[in-house]
Parts: sequence; structure tokens; C-alpha cells
Amino acid sequence: MIEGHQNRPAVVLLSGGLDSATTLAEAKAAGFTPYALSVAYGQRHAVEIEAARRVARSMGVAGHVELTIDLRAFGGSALTAEIEVPKDRPADAMAEGIPITYVPARNTVFLSLALAWAETLGAYDLFIGVNCVDYSGYPDCRPEFLQGFEYLADLATKAGVEGRGRYRVHAPLLTMTKKEIIRRGIELGVDYGLTHSCYDPTPEGRSCGRCDSCRLRLAAFESLGLTDPIAYAG
Repeated sequence: MIEGHQNRPAVVLLSGGLDSATTLAEAKAAGFTPYALSVAYGQRHAVEIEAARRVARSMGVAGHVELTIDLRAFGGSALTAEIEVPKDRPADAMAEGIPITYVPARNTVFLSLALAWAETLGAYDLFIGVNCVDYSGYPDCRPEFLQGFEYLADLATKAGVEGRGRYRVHAPLLTMTKKEIIRRGIELGVDYGLTHSCYDPTPEGRSCGRCDSCRLRLAAFESLGLTDPIAYAG
């Protein structure tokens, strides 16, 4: 459990996915006043942002900013370029190396945007739903990265240089399995029917059920003896 800070403002990165929704719930449970930041970065479908709106409304955030940037200009990922999203991969394959769904420097970009908003809010706490268990190959989901960003935040901001506060990046799900994350979210009252996790949804917004993200999500719900409440294709 994160030490409570009653009514302290915090910026929460909210993608609309299962992990970010649970992270938002953790921020609220710890007593923070959450401000949600969602980034439309050129990912395949707008369904993610729609899910983020639903989650933000359901949890009653103090503010919700949606920013639009275009990482498709750089490409380099199956999420931001015309590269096929891997499907039906076994668990051992998903755990090997850095997958093509990695978006170069995405979490660095997102945390930088969150930091900029936090400084204007007088907030020193940033929340991000990264996890180094399911996706150990993502370099920007590691504790070393989060520690490095905290150091950067104190160097890069007026508030940090003037010593008015020290920035902290909270990653409450960092070492949890997907099963543990869902169990914790249910305890906190998260409505996972509002979320979206698929890398390659149908034009109607249904999850494919076959990409790495869908497979991990479905397996976790099944291991808990639960039915995933979102719609899947087929």
C-alpha cells in the first residue's frame, strides 16, 4: 500500500487499459486527488482514448487532459507503423526479448508530459501503470528507468531546482502479475468492463483475443475463475 497523502494532487497516466485503470484506483485509495492524463499518440485505434474517458468519469478524477501527439511520424513499432501485430504467441515467446509492440521512448515521453502538468498543478507525484513481470523486455517498464526519471525530474524543473519538493514516480503494479492486478482492482471497485487492452481491435472496437495483451488479460481472468467483461471478436 502506498503511504497516504490526503488530497495531495497527483498526475496519473491513463491509457484506458486494465493496468492504468487499476493504477488510478490505487492513487485514489492512497488519498491522492488524481488528475488523469491520456495521450493519443498515433496508436492504431481511438478506442483506447474512449476507454480512458469512461474510466476517468467512473472514478471521478479532478481533471482529465487529453493530449495529441503523433509518434507515427517516427514509427518503429507495431502500434505506430504498418507492422503486423504478433498474434497467438505462446507465453515463453512473449517473455523473450523486446517485442515489436514496444513504442520507442513512449514512457519517457508520457512521463515528461505528466511532469509538465504536475509542475503547473504544484504536484510532485506521478502515477504510471508499468509492469516488469508480464513485459520484462520493455526497457521503460523497469524500476531503474523509474528511478532515473525521478532524478531527471528534480534536475529539469523549476520546482525541483528551487527545492520546493521532490518528484516521485509511483508504479504500484510494477512487480505484480496480471492475476494479482485484477484481484487488487476488483477489491478497489474497478469496473474492467470500461477498459480496453487490445493492440489490434476490430473497427467496431472489439478486442482481437489473440495479441499478447489480450492473451495475458484473458489468461488472468480465467485463472481467477472470472469472465472478462469486455467484448471480443469471433
